[in-house]
Amino acid sequence: MKIIRNIIIVILVISISVVGYIGFQGYDMYKKAIKETPIGEKIEEIKSKENYTTLEEMPELYKKAVIAAEDHRFYEHGPIDIKSIGRAIVTNIKRNKLVEGGSTITQQLAKNTYFTQEKKFTRKVAEVFVAYKYEKECKKDEILELYLNTSYFGDGCYSVREASINYFDKEPIEMTEYECIMLAGIPNAPSVYAPTKNPELAAQRAKQVINKMVECEYLTREEADKIIEENQRNIE
Repeated sequence: MKIIRNIIIVILVISISVVGYIGFQGYDMYKKAIKETPIGEKIEEIKSKENYTTLEEMPELYKKAVIAAEDHRFYEHGPIDIKSIGRAIVTNIKRNKLVEGGSTITQQLAKNTYFTQEKKFTRKVAEVFVAYKYEKECKKDEILELYLNTSYFGDGCYSVREASINYFDKEPIEMTEYECIMLAGIPNAPSVYAPTKNPELAAQRAKQVINKMVECEYLTREEADKIIEENQRNIE
């Protein structure tokens, strides 16, 4: 019994040490990133881009589709969402692989603007610190706007305007309801859902986003079905 207790203590000490080390490394990565480019400068840099698009220049439905697809509790939680993290952990354990990350839109903005897409624990910790910094400096709408102007949509498009022009040959505000929904689903996996690469998978992803919008009560089932039917008629 004593041996088991000692083993458990050793495991706990090692675990705490590892977590502490990763936390320290992540914080150090965050401090270096912010020192090199402070949040205020980063925001100005993003907003100075030629294709920068404000929320007012995007359809309301598109913004709702993004929230439903990426982070449906965006306006309710802080920089991180404990519920989503817990759900992601359970899902990953059940499937025995990393299939869900639990990142908020603010965390994704932090990753897009300061770090690489490489999956490392230290980067994840640094990302959380930057997310807290963004939420301290910006209101939620500004964070969403910045996110939509720094996300990758495939085909070399790094903003909502670049993507809407590339895929639909129109400004964001001119997108149809179905185009809004399709575009909202692309950043989840741009190489998979880009309509120029995999139109069938892009359509499947759009249906997933529509169902999520119904679940979040942004659309009724009837409204969702009507959007799908109208798009089908336009194709035919």
